[in-house]
Amino acid sequence: MLKRALISVFDKNGVLDLAKFLVNRGVEIISTGGTYRYLKENGIDVIEVNQVTGFDEILDGRVKTLNPYIHGGILAIRDKESHMETIKEKGITPIDMIVVNLYPFFNKVQEDLAFEEKVEFIDIGGPTMLRSAAKNFKDVIVLTKVEDYEKIISQIEENGDVSFKTRKELAGKVFNLTSAYDAAISNFLLDEEYPEYLSLSYKKMMDLRYGENPHQTSAYYVSTYERGAMKNFQQLNGKELSYNNIKDMDIAWKTVWEFDEIACCGLKHNSPCGVAIGETVCDAYKKAYSCDPVSIFGGIIAVNRTLDKETAEEIVKIFSEIVIAPDFTEEALEVLKTKKNLRVIKGEQVPKDKVELVKVDGGILVQSADDKLLNETKVVTEKAPTEEEMKDLIFGMKVVKYVKSNAIVVVKDGKAVGIAGGQVNRIWAATQALERGEEGVILASDAFFPFGDVVEEAAKHNIKAIIQPGGSLKDQESIDECNKNGISMVFTGMRHFKH
Repeated sequence: MLKRALISVFDKNGVLDLAKFLVNRGVEIISTGGTYRYLKENGIDVIEVNQVTGFDEILDGRVKTLNPYIHGGILAIRDKESHMETIKEKGITPIDMIVVNLYPFFNKVQEDLAFEEKVEFIDIGGPTMLRSAAKNFKDVIVLTKVEDYEKIISQIEENGDVSFKTRKELAGKVFNLTSAYDAAISNFLLDEEYPEYLSLSYKKMMDLRYGENPHQTSAYYVSTYERGAMKNFQQLNGKELSYNNIKDMDIAWKTVWEFDEIACCGLKHNSPCGVAIGETVCDAYKKAYSCDPVSIFGGIIAVNRTLDKETAEEIVKIFSEIVIAPDFTEEALEVLKTKKNLRVIKGEQVPKDKVELVKVDGGILVQSADDKLLNETKVVTEKAPTEEEMKDLIFGMKVVKYVKSNAIVVVKDGKAVGIAGGQVNRIWAATQALERGEEGVILASDAFFPFGDVVEEAAKHNIKAIIQPGGSLKDQESIDECNKNGISMVFTGMRHFKH
């Protein structure tokens, strides 16, 4: 039977109704600081924590509940005689419910505050009480989430108590919360790129329609301590998002933000199928579309400027899953919303990833994000590219970063005209990209050429310039083949495998 509860919350939502319910059932309430004042001002009979501990709050409120009169009352096992004798001897009263939510470190760490200010939002007393109560969950009900208040009220009204199953579930939520809270603090304080323990802190943003395939379930979690484009977006129209939608949005968005110029990316199955820069958003879209009008159907469209009505009218001519842009004109939104299932996404932030994670069976691979483009632009052939060709070569390397390896991109005038990737053989990718991009002028590759065959194939398709990392034992074979065919070649010294 509930006799005493301790309530100390940063988020006051719902707490007044919970407190009134407890008081009406004869439960004594202890509270601290702002929560004490809030309850008192609203007519709740409440005891301030220092009346229980015999010790005033000190150190600007840093020490309030870290006291044996609190933790003894929480941790005492009720059916263990020695525990109950001890707390009776020490004058400690059992505490049967803990209602605590924490200082908002998750939010504050992402704000533009001084380091010292962020440190002050690290909660100590709250997590300590929660962990104590969660460990002794058979005897102590512990609440961390406002949405659980009503559930507990209903159970007590119906059964006079809270079930073991619910108590255990609430305790699990505590450790789920405190582990994420501690992980966020650890990542905030540590400067190590790869610390001894990989501490992740992610909060569920939404359940997804399904996973990679319809028979797979899926949910989307976002970082509690990092900013990022795929956590700060608004959906303005369309169906719920799926696992594949978010994966595809991520790559399309990253692709367009490789460019300072107005850019558009069409993407399908997590790989670009059309990328272009243009004088206007509509110009960039039309160029991207023309690269592969077949594959872009049912794909993702991303642009890095406000999307206007003219572009929207072009986009709705075909079926697309998602359109993502930094903003939309009102007229553009009206056009896009004529497609009720089209997911219209307002991307509020440029990509920020510092690391990439990949799950393998029993482990997680962690690497720094591929946020560089090249080490150098070294002309290794007798012929050098023209200024315009060099622009297209750099454009090609920006696109190739986001195409699955082996990746080949053929370009002309700031537009990808042939894209191929995901092949186990580089010559297969080259052949496909060249066949699709017959008018192409330059060719970009994510990795070096182990043989001269790619250059031979490029020569058949009138390619004028090639950019690749270099570094093969047979680099000279490719260089000689370029010189033989009057093709310029640039080495970057940096590969961009994407598996």
